[in-house]
This record gives sequence, C-alpha cells and structure tokens, in this order.
Amino acid sequence: MSGVSRTALPVDDFIEPIRDALRSSRAVIITAAPGAGKTTRVPPALVPDGRVMLLQPRRVAARAIARRVAEERGWTLGREVGWQIRQDRNFTRDTQLLVVTEGILTARLQSDPLLSDFSTVVIDEFHERSVHADVAIALAKQAWIARSDLRIVVISATLDTAAVSSFLHDCPVIEVPGRLYPLDITYAPRQSVADAALELLDRTSGNILCFLPGAAEIARVVGSLTRGVDVVPLHGSLESSDQDRAIRPSAERRIIVSTNIAETSLTVPGVTAVVDSGLHKVARYDADRGIDSLETERITMDAADQRAGRAGRLAPGVVRRLWDARDRLRPHREPEIHRIDLSSAVLDVIAWGGDPRTFDWFERPREDALDAAINLLRRLDVIAADPKNLTFHLTAIGEQSRRIPMHPRLARIVVAADGARAVMRACEFLTDGHRLPPRTASTASDLLSIVDDRQVDERAFCRAIFAGYPDRIAKRREPRSQAVLLSTGAGATMGRESGVQAEFMVAVDVTNDLIRIASAIERDWLEPTSAETVHRFDTASQSVKAVVVKKYDAIVLSEHPTTPDAETAARLLSEAWAPSQEDQQLIRRATFAGRPFDLDALVRTAAYGVRTLAEVDLTRALDPARLRDLDRDAPVSIPLPSGRTARLDYQDDGSVTASVKLQELFGLADTPRIGPRREPVLLALLAPNGRPVQLTRDLRSFWDRTYPEVRKELRGRYPKHPWPDDPWNATPTHRTTRR
Repeated sequence: MSGVSRTALPVDDFIEPIRDALRSSRAVIITAAPGAGKTTRVPPALVPDGRVMLLQPRRVAARAIARRVAEERGWTLGREVGWQIRQDRNFTRDTQLLVVTEGILTARLQSDPLLSDFSTVVIDEFHERSVHADVAIALAKQAWIARSDLRIVVISATLDTAAVSSFLHDCPVIEVPGRLYPLDITYAPRQSVADAALELLDRTSGNILCFLPGAAEIARVVGSLTRGVDVVPLHGSLESSDQDRAIRPSAERRIIVSTNIAETSLTVPGVTAVVDSGLHKVARYDADRGIDSLETERITMDAADQRAGRAGRLAPGVVRRLWDARDRLRPHREPEIHRIDLSSAVLDVIAWGGDPRTFDWFERPREDALDAAINLLRRLDVIAADPKNLTFHLTAIGEQSRRIPMHPRLARIVVAADGARAVMRACEFLTDGHRLPPRTASTASDLLSIVDDRQVDERAFCRAIFAGYPDRIAKRREPRSQAVLLSTGAGATMGRESGVQAEFMVAVDVTNDLIRIASAIERDWLEPTSAETVHRFDTASQSVKAVVVKKYDAIVLSEHPTTPDAETAARLLSEAWAPSQEDQQLIRRATFAGRPFDLDALVRTAAYGVRTLAEVDLTRALDPARLRDLDRDAPVSIPLPSGRTARLDYQDDGSVTASVKLQELFGLADTPRIGPRREPVLLALLAPNGRPVQLTRDLRSFWDRTYPEVRKELRGRYPKHPWPDDPWNATPTHRTTRR
C-alpha cells in the first residue's frame, strides 16, 4: 500500500520513535511546526497496528487530508482511507484510516464508549482548543483507560505539552522540527487586503494567501480584485467542490482569500506570500440571544506566526501584516470552554453517560458555567434528573435534539416544529447573528419577516420559538406599554425594530435592555414555575392579607386571595403593632411589679390566630396566674372611701398616680400604698372643675395643713359641694350637697 513515491518531510524521521512510544505508553503527544507533515504522515503510518480514526476540526480539511493520504500511499479514496463529516461520508467497512470531524467522533463515542472498531485515535490541531476537542479527548481517555489496546495520539502545532501529557498519565512528548524558509515580514496598518495582495502579486512568483475573518469579508475582497488573476474564496460555508478548487494545484497564479481554515490544518499549494488582516471569528456566548455568536476579534500571536509560516514552506516568503508593528497581540488562544455556552458540551457528556459535574474534563469549566448549562438543558426538557441518585439522562426530546447540529436552544426549536422549513430558516438566521431590518411587518414574530412563507402556521411557529427560549419571557408592564418585565426580573423596553404587539412574548434578542427581536406567546402556554403564598399588612384595613401568587420565573401570572398563615400573620401584626395607652399601662404595671415582660414574645403570642391589629390583646397572651399576680402587685385601680374606685396611672419613671375628687377622700388619713414595696400613690386632689389643687403622697399632712386654705378658696366658688370644717369626720362623697 505504500509503493508510491512521495516528498520527504521532517516528520518522516520520527515515525518509528512515535510507533515505539505508542507501543510502550499507548499515548503520545506530537508537536510540530506547519509543513512538518504531521497530519498526512503520522496517522497512515499507524494503520499496520489497527484501524485509525483521525479527528480534524474542519470539514474541508478532513476531505483534503483523506485525498492527500490516498495520493501519497497509493490508496483508494473511500476504501483504505475515507472521511465522515456532517452530511457527507466516503468510507466502507474496509477503511483503515477514517478522517472525521469533531461532532462525528463524539457521536461514535456516545454510541460505542469503548470505540471498539478502532485501535488508535489521533486528535489533530488540538492547539485550537475547541470545546469539541476538549470533550473528545476526555471521552477518548475514558475508553483508553477501559481498553488496554486503545491508543491516543495528540498532534498540535503549538501546545502546552505538559498539561496534555499529565492528563494522559504522563505520556511521552515528541517534538518534530518544521522546515521554514526565511520570511520578510512587514506591517501596513492602513493598507487594504486587496491592495496588499495586488502589491505582493508583483513582488513574488507564487500564490498569495489572504486571511480574513469571515465569508462576508471574503466576498467583498473577492469582488474588489478585478485584475486579471484567478481569485479563489475559501471558507467553511462553500460547497465542497468550491472548497476543493481552492486547495487543488493550479498552473495559474492565484490569490486565495481564506478564513483561518487555512491557518494550520489545510495546506494551500504554491503559496509564497501571505496577507494577514489580523482578524478572525471567535465563538463567544452572546447574552443578547442566549446562544453563542461569532465575534470578530484580533488574532493571537501564535495564530499570526502560523499564518506567516504558510508563506515559507516552499521558498523564502513575504508576509504583509495589516496592523501596527507596535501592537501587542495576546500570546495564545483562549480555550473555547471558557468563552462559550457549555450546553452543547454538557449534552454530549450526558449523552455519553457521564455526569458533567464529576466528569474528568481536560480543563474543568467554571462551576457557574456548568450550572447554567445544566439548568438550561433542563428548562429545554432535553435532560432530566434521576431523583434517586441525582444523575442526568437524556429525555426523548433530548435524543432528537442532540442529533441536530445546532445550539441546543435552536435544536429544541427544530424538534418542536418537527423540522418545518420556516423554523429551520429562522434558526439559521439566529445562528448567523444578523440583525433584522427596522420595523418588521409581523405582529406575531419578528423572525417571520425573514421566513417569507405565506403558508406558515404563525401559532405553531411562535410555539416552537418559545420551546427554545423558555427562560427569556417578557410581559408588558401595562397594555400597549413599551416597558416590559423580563422573566429574569430585569426591566427592558421594546425596540423600534420589533413589531410584536402581544402582552407576553419571547425576548429573542435583548441588547442593552432593548428588545430588538421578539416572538409572541400565549398566556396559556406558560406553566407556573412557582406558587407562593404572599402575606402583607394592609395599612388601610389594619389587617393581614394573603394571596397565592403564581409566577413564571419573575413574571406574575395570577393572584388569588387565601387564608393567611397564622405564624406569618402574627409576625406581620407584631411588626406593625404599636402600644396603645392600655398596652403601655400593662407594660408599666409589670415593670412596677418587678416582673417585666419579654414584650416581643408577648405581642407575638397576642397576635397569633388573629388578622387585625384591633384583635391584638396583650392581656389575652398572659396566663391567668400571671394576671392574678399583676392585679395584686400592680392593680388597675384603688378603692376610695366614697365607695368608688380611682384608676391608677403608671408612669415611665416608676411612679404611680391617681386623680381623685377631694371630697371622695374625707376621713382617709393614710395615703394608699401598692406593690411588693408598698409604694405610696401620688394623689392628684381635684377641685369640682376636675383640675388638681394639690399633689401629695402624704394625705394626713394635707388634711392638717393645706385643706383649710383650699376650703377657704373654693367653697365660695363651688357652694353646692361639701366643704366641712372637719374633714376627718365628714362623709366622703362624689355628689354635691343636697338642698
């Protein structure tokens, strides 16, 4: 199978050491610069020891690598070597080297956790640190541990080899040198990609490889290059035939305008010059949409070096970097697992049979990111928890969703719509992250404006969108108001871009508290996520009222009156309670008697079982024995010689007073005393008009010394009242003198 002549590459001298390392350690890490031949030479060299699966992150690279290996080895494409990518496959049962993309490897590990049909797994371009590669190496490791005959090879252009070696039980690391010719690197921050490409076309003799961030940018540059030269786009959205054309050798000079697809894994032939925009698309979690979006960002230094290296594989090369030489790029890529939504990765782990919370990740994600992913998947009804051991498993909907190559939110929408074409188009739109034109015509869903299908069932369409965004519900605060409450509890405003008029809606896109894309839902679709009895003290009625509040997250769906809980009502009444004069007297009486209350506890007891402040009676909270002691030691009133009683007024300073008409005390020599210490009562002796004429704690002294003066002053003013000369022997009375 290896009789075809091929060009010698730096990795060739390391094939036997790699084989030996695999046979002894069953795992090896290979680092090699671009052009070393690591991808096309190492995997087929391992086939004699059993079938090999090669993981490639990109579809176009997977096909190209399979073709290159077939050419070099004299193999038949689709027989000895083949590929399997999403929606495309070319292999048979006899295929010994199968090149697959990341989702394919994960799916195979889920259906066959031991990967029993293969002897070796090769994970290429691991330095890109996609989340799929992180999941793949972790799942492959579990099969590697369980199978004594499975081998793992990790290949990378640049890599922290110590971390990967440690993860694979300190496996050996083999470094393969590259073969790079000198590079002439210049910087031109104000030059366009098209101008730079045309300039280098005149200075060099080979092909020009230009790096741009995405398909839209590539299309603009291709359209601006009108000079008589073959201009070829290269990106993942192209048809397979167009991708193959870009990497196929040609007798004519070319300008290839590519995304970072040509950075490391894909070799574009004949390149002697590189134009680097310094930009690439990076997947990041987009909080506005609740899914990942591609953001245009500056590349890292290791990526810039790899792009430059594409110009120096055949001969001395030229590199034009379209940024300032003084700019400092970040040295390395940020792993995807720390910047994207993890729901897809968590779904993969659960589908495999693992628990993402205890899973042996290559690099463990943040706990809050894991929790958020798990919670979202549960809300989407794609996973469920086993109540006995709290592990997770896929639901029937989850089994369907995981086979759809979209974010779990969007996959859930597709499942809900049974794959309806209009919904598929809406999901593709959301994946691309484009914005809607201002003010759409539909009042049901802004997404319907891109569907352009008059036969669409609007209600079914909106229901499907709701299935994918159950955590992003909004409700208008008032009818026709632009102000809404989000189910998160935050406020937002309807943007001019949205034409949705419904009371309830899905906030598909919320940017800076402005809803740009919405989709209507019906109130009946919302099942309460919580039901809570809410108590409040109503100041108008001075009572405690309770309602059962049903909510969808933070949005109130309904309120129904109910009987207040006695304990809660007692707490609220206690908090609202303020002592009346009667209450103050009771409290002071207890203090005077030397047995003060725990007032908070007493009020709480008095409030238990009632609903209004008027019903809170402190005496009701006292046991009979305590009341009897209190009446004895701090009575409410004292008896008078007239036969009536006088109410006692207990003061904050501990004193006790009683206001009594002077005539009711005739004949009483000793001031009344109360309490355990027999404290004298301070008597306020009243004239017939009710005003005090004397305050005294010594009644005897009053009769002897003060009464004659009082009698002289008042008897003329109040002649109908008795003013005897001898108060000691006069009859006490509250009446006037009869005539």
